[in-house]
Amino acid sequence: MPRRNLAWLLTVPALVLLGLAISYSAPAPDSDYRLVRQVVDVLAQVDENYYRELSDDDRQKLVEAMINGGLHELDPHSEYFNQKKLEEFKRSSEGSFGGVGIILEIDPATHQLQVRNPMPGTPAYDKGVLADDFIVKIDGKPFPPLAENFADPSEKAKAERAAIESAKTQITGQLGTEVTLTLRRAGRIPAEFDVGLTRSQIQLHPVAGVKRLNDDPSKWDWFVDPKDKIAYVRLKDTFNDLTSKELRAAVQEIEAAGGRGLILDLRDNPGGLLSEAISVANVFLPGGDKIVSTRDRHGSERTLSAKKEDSLFLPTADNPRAMAVLINRHSASASEIVAAALQDHQRAVVVGERSFGKGSVQKLLYLNPEHTAAMKLTTETYWRPNGKNIHRHPDSKESDDWGVRPNPGMEVPTTEAERLRFAFEMMKRDYVPGKPGFVGPNPPPLPVPKDSDGKPIIDESKAYVDRVLQKAIEAVRSKK
Repeated sequence: MPRRNLAWLLTVPALVLLGLAISYSAPAPDSDYRLVRQVVDVLAQVDENYYRELSDDDRQKLVEAMINGGLHELDPHSEYFNQKKLEEFKRSSEGSFGGVGIILEIDPATHQLQVRNPMPGTPAYDKGVLADDFIVKIDGKPFPPLAENFADPSEKAKAERAAIESAKTQITGQLGTEVTLTLRRAGRIPAEFDVGLTRSQIQLHPVAGVKRLNDDPSKWDWFVDPKDKIAYVRLKDTFNDLTSKELRAAVQEIEAAGGRGLILDLRDNPGGLLSEAISVANVFLPGGDKIVSTRDRHGSERTLSAKKEDSLFLPTADNPRAMAVLINRHSASASEIVAAALQDHQRAVVVGERSFGKGSVQKLLYLNPEHTAAMKLTTETYWRPNGKNIHRHPDSKESDDWGVRPNPGMEVPTTEAERLRFAFEMMKRDYVPGKPGFVGPNPPPLPVPKDSDGKPIIDESKAYVDRVLQKAIEAVRSKK
């Protein structure tokens, strides 16, 4: 392919990889042109000499891979988003999307698309869709099972992900539109039946408690120790637009019920929106307390502090409202901001393991007026109230002072087996087989995850003991 036909390739690497701003009146510096030329020369050689001809999709994937390779060389948190990935990122950040409210999986026995469980309060849940229902058609179009035999387990996993993504694309859509699912349910006569569902705004609720209420699984029991009035709130998945709103509602319920202590569980929470980290910390800190500061490449600093009007659950003369924050090696970013702020102001004791150590802030930068492509770029570092940046630099041998450490005497090291068991128990806590009244006397349990050899990776015959939570309960009790 002649190099002149590669002009379409210039825009992305020029604007994204190199951040050039080429105008009609001012040519780019020679050094920038040399950099662009290197990229174009590589693409030209691939186009002319690779063992097979590349399709347009192949070329696009190659360019995006080059961009991401370059960004990841800068740091692991910078990333390029094409339109599809940008939409996924926005859904994750916003905490909602247009759909019907079902979590999908591929049944390992039949290789068919299956409902793992419906989400409480969604169209699927309200219409009686149940866990373990097979989806055999979407809008009348058959959804075939996957092939049964794969030589490579990774290829099987890839095929399953592709099938689930295909189903998601067909089921999700514009709010208010209809989708019909043909389901097959064991023991039902007839076994196959249609369910018409109206797409609505599905919220990815980030706040959870001790257990769901039996009569209304969309609500939570907050008290892990009812006698001593110690509450438990878990912030799961990521810090999205709904996190502080739902947290405030939970804390208000806990306060109204006479809560005297609270445990905030941030284990396995990878972070999310900086603004939500500020709002979450603000719930538990009095006005004026510094939460975090950020610094850019020029050293310019901005300080973010708690606002008095946004504070809840503050200690009083007759109610200590003691707190503990639970973290582990996978608690990162926004989770670390919250844990560090509450620890530095001695508002909470931190229990568990040293956190991940991500002290950088990413900003979403759109690359065109249509907002169909963007990159998430590291633009600042953040600094906890005591003045330290907790970022872990893997190649640095100068300092071991990274992450958020548990308070003295509060460290509870956990094995990988314990962490997997914790993750599974939290999945069980979130799991709802269907709406009460639709589910029979023996609702299907959440299946135990299996290893590549088909053996369960969790031994449910052994009672689950959450040593980190127990340590936190003891710590909060001692401050009653």
